[in-house]
Amino acid sequence: MPAKRRKFSPQFKAEAVQMVVQTGRTVAEVARDLGINSTTLGNWVNTWKDEHPEAQPEETPVDRARISELEAEIARLRMENEFLKKAAAFFAREQG
Repeated sequence: MPAKRRKFSPQFKAEAVQMVVQTGRTVAEVARDLGINSTTLGNWVNTWKDEHPEAQPEETPVDRARISELEAEIARLRMENEFLKKAAAFFAREQG
């Protein structure tokens, strides 16, 4: 039995595309949050970009440096978060 294709309203598609375009989040992140396939959302975004061509602002060296700093901080915070989760689990086992 073939899988039934899901149908999405034009409004849902437009809102999903705007989540990618306006927030700067990746297609994969938004698709995961919405529970849809990232390829599907990527197709919607590409279609929207084809229909709305506009010049993308160039990143300045200052912007690139700031982005690199923020990515490094995110990586560090994720590592700390994972460590704290493991520590909490360890102490919970010790108490139990």
